[in-house]
Order: sequence, then C-alpha cells, then structure tokens
Amino acid sequence: MFTFTPLLGAQSSSSKASQSILELDGGIKILVDVGWDDSFDPLDLQELEKHVPTLSLILLTHATPAHLGAFAHCCKTFPLFTQIPVYATSPVIALGRTFLQDLYTSAPLAATFLPKASVSEPGASTSAASAATSGAEGDGYTNTAHPGRILLQPPTSEEIARYFSLIHPLKYSQPHQPLPSPFSPPLNGLTLTAYNAGHTVGGTIWHIQHGMESIVYAVDWNQARESVVAGAAWFGGSGASGTEVIEQLRKPTALVCSTRGGDKFALPGGRKKRDDLLLDMIRSTVAKGGTVLIPTDTCARVLELAYALEHAWRDPAGNNSDDNVLKNAGLYLAGRKGHTTMRLARSMLEWMDENIVREFEAAEGVDATTGQSIQRSGASKEEKGVGPFTFKHLKIVERRKKLESILADKTPKVILASDTSLDWGFAKDSLRLIAEGSNNLLLLTESLHKERPQEPHPDLQRQTLSSMIWDWYEERKDGVALEKAADGETIEQVHSGGRELSWTNVRRAPLDPGEQMLYQQYLATKRQLQDTSQPRGQENIDNTADALDDRSSSTSEDSETEQQGRVLNFSASIAHANRSKLGLSDEDLGINILLRRKNVFDWDVRGKKGRERMFPYVAPRKKGDEYGEFIRPEEYLRAEEREEADMQQRRSDSQTKLGQKRRWDEAGPGGRRLSGSGPKRQQLLDGQKRDASTVDDMSLPEDGERDDDAVASDDEADGQTFEGPAKATYEKETLTINARLAFVDFMGVHDKRSLEMLIPLIQPRKLILVGGMKEETTALAAECKKLLVGKTGGSSDSAVIFTPVNGELVDASVDTNAWMVKLSNNLVRRLKWQHVRSLGVVTLTAQVRGPDALPPDEMADSPSKKQKLLEDGDDAGTGGTVAKVDLPKPSADKTELYPLLDVLPANMAAGTRSMTRPLHVGDLRLADLRKLMQGAGHKAEFRGEGTLLIDGTVAVRKSGTGKIEIEASAQSAAGTATLGRGAGSFLAVKRKIYEGLAVIAGG
Repeated sequence: MFTFTPLLGAQSSSSKASQSILELDGGIKILVDVGWDDSFDPLDLQELEKHVPTLSLILLTHATPAHLGAFAHCCKTFPLFTQIPVYATSPVIALGRTFLQDLYTSAPLAATFLPKASVSEPGASTSAASAATSGAEGDGYTNTAHPGRILLQPPTSEEIARYFSLIHPLKYSQPHQPLPSPFSPPLNGLTLTAYNAGHTVGGTIWHIQHGMESIVYAVDWNQARESVVAGAAWFGGSGASGTEVIEQLRKPTALVCSTRGGDKFALPGGRKKRDDLLLDMIRSTVAKGGTVLIPTDTCARVLELAYALEHAWRDPAGNNSDDNVLKNAGLYLAGRKGHTTMRLARSMLEWMDENIVREFEAAEGVDATTGQSIQRSGASKEEKGVGPFTFKHLKIVERRKKLESILADKTPKVILASDTSLDWGFAKDSLRLIAEGSNNLLLLTESLHKERPQEPHPDLQRQTLSSMIWDWYEERKDGVALEKAADGETIEQVHSGGRELSWTNVRRAPLDPGEQMLYQQYLATKRQLQDTSQPRGQENIDNTADALDDRSSSTSEDSETEQQGRVLNFSASIAHANRSKLGLSDEDLGINILLRRKNVFDWDVRGKKGRERMFPYVAPRKKGDEYGEFIRPEEYLRAEEREEADMQQRRSDSQTKLGQKRRWDEAGPGGRRLSGSGPKRQQLLDGQKRDASTVDDMSLPEDGERDDDAVASDDEADGQTFEGPAKATYEKETLTINARLAFVDFMGVHDKRSLEMLIPLIQPRKLILVGGMKEETTALAAECKKLLVGKTGGSSDSAVIFTPVNGELVDASVDTNAWMVKLSNNLVRRLKWQHVRSLGVVTLTAQVRGPDALPPDEMADSPSKKQKLLEDGDDAGTGGTVAKVDLPKPSADKTELYPLLDVLPANMAAGTRSMTRPLHVGDLRLADLRKLMQGAGHKAEFRGEGTLLIDGTVAVRKSGTGKIEIEASAQSAAGTATLGRGAGSFLAVKRKIYEGLAVIAGG
C-alpha cells in the first residue's frame, strides 16, 4: 500500500512551499520536506501538526525556504517533532542551519504571533489557534494589550544549531535503513537512498524501497550541469549521459515529480548563454555608471551566482574589451552569513561538479588525474592557491552600516544581496538606496509566475516586494529598453517609469505592560499544559528559551507567593474550564500526589500494582551516543580560558535585561545565590554546550566579521537594542522606482524539454505531479500521458497520472492481482525457504482447491489450531500457513472460506514440471562482496569506477542493468593448487556471489 498526500505546494497559485506525506503499508508515515513560504503563516502548518504524532521519519531535499523553512519552528512549537528521526545530506544540514539563523535574525515575522486562543481558550493548540494578523497592518491600534501583534520568542542560533545536530547525514548512492520514531510502527526493511538532484549543493532525489513499493521522490531537480552544481543523477552522475536511466531510478512503482518550470523552455545555448546574458546586463548598467542589485537566497543558489561573477572578474578574456567595464566595477556579497556560507562552500567541494574539484586541485598544485605535483608556468604567486571559492574580487559585507556606506559611493558596482523576496535581509535595504537611480538595474533571477484569481478575495495572501516588481516586469507598462550586446544579441531591460511601490514595513518593539501580562498568561497556560501532559523527569526543550518564565523565582518567599498568585488565579479558571486535563482529583493523581500536592508525605501502596507501588521518581538519563557519554569540553579548559569564561559570565550577570527575570538558581545582587540547586542549572548549561559542540564549527564568524557585533550594530541603528519578548509594529512606506528591471533565469530547475524527455525514460507505473501551479500541472499531465502511452504502446488507461491538490489523498499502490489463500500442512512441510537480506524466498508448484474440498484432517482442526496457524502465517521465513496476495480481504469470522493451496498429486507433478532456467533473486553490492572476500583471506580493492579487483586476477563489475560480470585470468579460473596465491579466486568469488543470492529452481 502506498498513499500520497500533499500538504503544501500542489497546484498552488502563490506558495512555493513543499510538504508531502507518504504512507506505506503497516502505518509507516514519511514526511518529505518542511517548507514554508514568505508569509510565515502558522495556519499553513495546521495539517502538518495533526500528522506529527504518527510520523515515522522526515526527509529533507534542499536547503531552501521552500523545503525546510519551517523546520526550526516545528522543532520549537510541536513537542514531539524533535523525537522524529530526520535524514538529509551534509550540505543540506550545514547550509540549512545557516539559512535559518539568518532568517530569524533578519525577519521579525518568522517568529510568528502569539496565539489568541491560547489566552482566550484554555488548552487550545498553539498553532491551530494561530493569531489572525489581518488588520494588524494598520496604524490605529488603540488596545495596547491586543495579542494579535505579540511575537513569540524566535529560536536562537544555539537552538537552531541543536535542532540541526539531530539530523542524520547521508551520502549519495548509499542505501540506508533508517530508524523509526518512538511512536512509529516497525519499518520492516524500509530502505532510503539519496541521489544528486542538482538545483542546489547536496540537493536530493529520494529513492524509497519498501516491500514491493519502489518510490522515487524528485522535486526541484535539474538535469543540466552548472558551474557549481552537478546535474541530476538520472543517468549515473556528473556529466553522465546515455539513453537509459540508472537501474535504481528506472521503472519505479510511483514517481513524485514537481511541475515547477514545466511551462518554460531552456535558453538556447545552455549555461554559457545564460552566463553571457547576465554579464551583458551588468556591462550595460556599469558602463552608464549605475549599480546592479541582484536579489538571491542566503546559501543555496547564491553559490552559483557568486562563482560565475567572481570568475568573470578574474578571467582576462572577459576584461580585454576597450572600455574594460567589469574591472572598474566593485563586486559585493551582502548577507549576515556571507562568510559562513562561503566557508561552508570551501568545505564541501566533493559535493559539487567535477570541474570544481579539478580547479581546486589545480590551484593547490596537484594534478587532478595523476595526483602528482605540477608546476604551472606563468602562474604568479597571487594566483597560486586561489581556489574556486577563495575570492579575489568579491567582497563580503555582513553589516548594514558598511553596506550603506558602499551604496552611498556613486561608483559602479554589483551587489548580491539576500533575500529573493525583498521582504527581509540586505536586498530590501539595498533596494531603498538604488531605486531612484535611472541608471541602476534591479536584476531578478527567479520567475514569480502565479495564477491570478477570477475574483479577488480579501483574505488572499499578501504579495512580497519581489512579486509586485515581477508584475511590473511582466506588464511592461512604461516601455522596454533594447540594447546590443557584445555578441550582437539584443538584451531587454524594462523601464519602471517612476512608479510608486507601497508596502508595510515590520519592526520589533518592546511590549507594553498590558501586553506583558498577556504574554505571562500565555506562558503560564503553556507551562501548565506541559506539567500535566509531560512525565516527571523529562525537561522540555523550551525551558530556557523564553525570557519571561513563570517558574522563575524572586529573592524571598513573599515575592514568590506574590508572583504565583496571578498565575494560580489564572490557572484556577483553566482548571474550572478544562478539569479533565488540569483539575485532577487525588484519585486521578494516584501516587503522583506525593509530588503534585503540598504537605502530602504518605501513600498507601497496599493492594497496588505496577507504578502505584513505586515512588514517582525518574532518574535522569545520561546523554550519549553509540560511542559512549558525550565529552564536555568545558571540563578541559585551560586556566586562562576558564578565567575568561568566568569574566564573561559575570559581565552578563551584572547586566539586567529589560523584561527578563533571574532564574531560580542564578546569582542575585552581590553574587548571592538564590537557591542551592546550582548543579541542576549547570547541568542544563552543560547539556546546551554539549549539544552545540556536536555541531561542526563551520558557522563561526571569521575574518574579523563577528555575527553578534553585526546584529547588534544593525539593531542599534533600528532602535531595537532590547532583548526578550517583543511585538510587531507596522509602518507604511512608499518608494519611487526609477531603476530598470531585468530577468535572467538562474533558478536551476528542470524545464519543459527535460520533463518530457526524462519521464518516458524513467517509465513510472504511477506518476504524481506536485509543486506547481494548476495550469502548468494540468498541461504537463496531458503531455506526459501521451508520451507514456507512446512509450509503452498501450491504451490511454495504462498511463496513471495523479494531479492532487493540497490535502487530497491519492492511492498509488502497486497494481497486483493478488488474493488470500491458505497453505495446507503437507505443502508447508515441503517448503525450503531461502533468506535474502530481510526477505524470505521460496518456489512452489501446487494446486488450488476450494474451501469445501478440505481433507478430513483439515476439517477436524479445532478453532484454536486454526487461529494458531493464521498467526504463524505472519512470518514468511518460518513457513507460514497464509500467503497474502491482494483481492478483497474476507472478514475475520470467515477465514475458513480461504481457497486451499495443496501439493500436486504424483501423477500430475511429472506432467506439470517447468523447464525454465533457475532465477537468481537478490542484489549484489560490491562493497559487501569486498568485505566477504577480505574476511576469507583474499585481497580485494576497488579499481576505477565500479570495478572490484580480487587477488589481482579477478575483476567483478556491475552494469547499469544489474548484470554481474566476472573476468579472470586463465590461471585463476583453472583453480590448480600449483598456481600460487591467485589460484581458486575465480571459484571463490562465484561461491560468495551465489551465497548472497537466492537461486530459485525452475522445476
């Protein structure tokens, strides 16, 4: 069984977010992607929250907002989300962490709003009752205690790093059997394999194998090779080409494919033509003394743009023109995480295109083919050691003030700035400073096509700045400027005509007293729900995240009682409204009354069983992994390092932050400790440091650009120097746009030609189209139906194509004509099972008889014996008595109506014996064969691509169609004892291969 449910991104008119649920046989649920759009609306995550308690595992495909934008929000908001195993490639983990740290630092709306229902309706879900922000954009707020604009505390950089440290990294083309979540049914041999998807570094096409289901999940892939990102692995890897898709991705039972970009055609000339068009646009603007602003993302597609522009400035052939315009223009990358992104790029070259690896090896003086040192004639000292992401011309800017000073200079320049939506990040600030210049150019790199509704609705999603500007670009109301490029081609730049662009700017501001009371009530409600639903001894991950924590203490018992008074009064109303959860009686509490009630020290355990006889104490578990307990780096600090850490701690403790209270075990004025429970806090702090230490240090700042200093200086410029809970304030802004508009496609996703060429080659039994607008999805479905019918030569009904909408469940199970039969005892005793990995394989020849033709001994079976036989049938490897094959399943009370599968009589067996050749079942992995041969005392090593050399005489290869080829010398094949070490290797290899396969006899 396989059902597919898109939660976001299916036939969507505006949202690019991607979320999908794959449900397999046995109740296994897989969530693929946790995307979010630019509106950061928690209502989009309502359906996802319903599925969280039943999820088995989570897969992430790309490090972009559309695929993991809501990952940190879900980890912080949904209590069970962090217990679900998550799988992704290493670049997706590292780049995704950097992106979300930049997002929550720059975009206030990403923190989401305080749920109104959490205050007005006790016990309501924190996301299902999300605050409606409609109307909050106005300026006429009279009620200062309005919860609709109070922001929740966003995840800190440390919390985001901890969330991403929980993700399990995978490599390409390596099958992996994942671990299920604690509340998931067994996975029963489910296997995941990641393949390169193109589009981004580390982007993934997922192949999911479970029983008879072979599912390929491929969204936002790109078959064309680019400068940095290799093409998708449909044909076997970077630069591979051919007429057949690799065996693992060919003929799946279901292919989930995105239709985004299905209505566009590739630019003639490919990547080179695209890069030349980009440079022609830049030369045209820089020659006039203007500035080019290119909005891009934080850490995904920006690598392709940065590499292309840096090498255009480096290349002497590109700067030998008469005007030499590029040499005189500045090149900048503006983003809070610019240094981190490029440092990560330098550490993951093996995930990029082969040309990047060769360029790095050549820069380091190593031959890419032989591995020997080489001397490059004519190479200067400055050029030596300059790798693909070691920039000579591109300067990284991480501070807003520095960016403003650069843009204040009227010299020509090119600015790469995040984000593509122009709603947050340095791209929005740069747009304000270049918009009025008629010689400037706003160069878009992503198309924002969207379907326009027939009748506008007031509740439609708001438009981003980039979508508004894209509408102007498509309208071309004020004319188009046509210019000749160096190669004679015509480039188009759209005039904006001095039109005014209006939008609502969002800023963070401290809470008013009334809003602080609402925020405290929200925390009290949340804490009370956690206390009743969470077992004692487990700490919530958000315990230290909120600045206003109602478990915090004051300096005396009186102040503690006064603080608890407001909370308890509010909790009393909650218990009255929802007593089933919060107003528990003594009988309901049971032995937990020793912890829940004051002045209760005795509990009668006579006649009690189980947990009711034990004191309700849960020993804290030591955190560790398969290698043992985590090492605490703070325990191994040198004396000067420990002294510096203590000084920083004292300095932070001496500063009282606005709206923040001291916790129970923090030092008060004069260094006086408020409680003796200091070790507990130290243990919690040690746990946070330990979790942060498990993450690689790639996200640390470098080159003197400290992230904290950059954020502090930017917040100081905006008047946001406070910490703790905040609210969103809205300001109407208007900007006059005189700059020209242009577009060059740097999206890096498949086009119409790629889809129409590859889908027939993949030959899926079921095709599910998601991730695009309704028009392009419908058009591509009709075209693919024609192509698949022509490929298979069948009728139009043979090509099964699904085009679901958000929330629609489609059944894409394998089409098998199977039914339930009962095996006779005589037949079961003759079966000889062969085990291949987790499967049991057997061949049999039998006859089917009706249930009324049972032999007397079968008819005399008692009901208990029949039930036992049915239960034993669940294990195929032990010779079960019931074989499952796929027709309408009879009810439990009619099991005796199953047809009986019995042995053939002796006079019929000879006449029906098959003359077919034996069949080999299973899959050979060369890595496993290498371990087996080494364990048997043979020498085995890999030579070339996909070739295993054993004892220097036997070569084993596996072709793309799964065929195993064994080549050996005459001496090895002879197997004579006098031939030396290599004797018998050929036969030994064949023997080990046969041991890993099941040989099904033909007769």
